[in-house]
Amino acid sequence: MKKFPSFIQIYKKLIQTNSINSININDDSSNKIIIDILANWLYDLNFSVEIQSIPKTNNKFNLLATMGSGPGGLLISGHSDTVNVNTKLWNFDPFQLTIRDNKFYGLGAVDMKGFFACILDLLHDLNLKKNTHPLYILITADEETTMSGAKYFSQFTQIKPKIIFIGEPTSLKPIIGHKGHISKSISVQGKSGHSSDPNNGINSIDIMHLILNSLFQLRDKLKYMLNQKQFQIPYSTMNCGYIHGGKSANIICDFCTLHIDIRLLPNLSIPQFDDLMFNELKTIQNTWGQNIIIKNIHEPIPSYALSQSSDLLYIVEYLSQKKSEFVNYCTEASFMQYVAPTIILGPGSINQAHQPDEYLDMNFIKPTKNIFKKFIQYFCKK
Repeated sequence: MKKFPSFIQIYKKLIQTNSINSININDDSSNKIIIDILANWLYDLNFSVEIQSIPKTNNKFNLLATMGSGPGGLLISGHSDTVNVNTKLWNFDPFQLTIRDNKFYGLGAVDMKGFFACILDLLHDLNLKKNTHPLYILITADEETTMSGAKYFSQFTQIKPKIIFIGEPTSLKPIIGHKGHISKSISVQGKSGHSSDPNNGINSIDIMHLILNSLFQLRDKLKYMLNQKQFQIPYSTMNCGYIHGGKSANIICDFCTLHIDIRLLPNLSIPQFDDLMFNELKTIQNTWGQNIIIKNIHEPIPSYALSQSSDLLYIVEYLSQKKSEFVNYCTEASFMQYVAPTIILGPGSINQAHQPDEYLDMNFIKPTKNIFKKFIQYFCKK
C-alpha cells in the first residue's frame, strides 16, 4: 500500500508548486499541476474526485472531493492560487518551504497552502467511514484576482452542505462578515493644444478636478449615511489610488485617468452605490458626459454577512471557543454564501499574507487540526 505523505512532505510539495494568479497574463500560471497533486492525495484518502474546467480562464480548474452522500454535511473550501512574488524582497526562496524560529516560510505558506497541509494531514488521521453525512473538500482558482473559481462553483453546483468553512488566515477566529469591493476606472478625454491658449483645447485635468471634488463629497457622505459597528472601520470607504494625465507642462492635457477603490458595508449594495455615484456626478455628466468614460476595472465583489442570530454561529463559536468577528478584506465567501451558510476560519494571521517572507506560525498547526476535527465530527456524524 502506498504510504501517504507526512504533513511536512505535503506542505513542501504545495509550496514548490507555482500557482501564481495575476491579472498580468505573462505572470499568471495555470493551477492544473497543483490541482492534480491535491486530487491524487484526496483520491488516496478514498474521496471521489471531480476536476472542473472553468470557462473563459487561463487554463484554470476547481476540484471537488466528496466522501459520503445525502443531504447536509460539511464543505471545507480554499483557493489553490497565490499572489505574484518579487523574489528580491525575500530573505528565503519563496518556492521552498523554510522552517525557522517556529515558522513555516514560503509563498502561500499562510494564504493558504498551510491550511491544505493541515486538512490533508487531519483527514489521513481520521476514520471517515463512520460519517453519516457527506464531507466535501473544494479547491478553487483565481481567488487572488477575479474569483472565477468560486463564482463558477456557486453558480453551477448541485450540492447542499449544511455549512461551509473557508480556511483563510483568521487566527482561527470565526469571521462572519466582510465588505464588498468595487474598483473603477474614470477616464476623461479632452483635446490637446498649446498651453499658451487654454481656449484652444479641452483640459482633461480640469474636468477630472471637478470629478474628484464630487467624489470627495461622496466619500465624506459615506462616513455618515450607513454604519455597522461590528467593523473596525464602521463605514463604507473610497480611496483614489491612481491618477495619470498629460505629457508636458506646455501641452493642454488631452487624457486623464483615475482609479478608485470602494469597500462597501453589507448594508450598502453595489447597485445602490452606483446610483449614489451617478447622482453625485450627474451635473458634471450633463456638461461633459461625452468626454467621460466610467467602467469597472474588474467585476465587483459583493459583501458577505452571516446572520448573527444563526444557530450555526452559536455551534461554531462553541466548538472553536472563539467569538466571531467582521473584517475589511474580501474572500470567496461573497459567492459561497449562496450555496450554504459560510464562515471564514483558518490558521495564521492575515497580516502575513501578501508579504515578503510570508509565513505561518507553527503554533497554529495543532489547534487547526483539533478545531476541524470537531467540525467534521459535529457536522458529518450527527
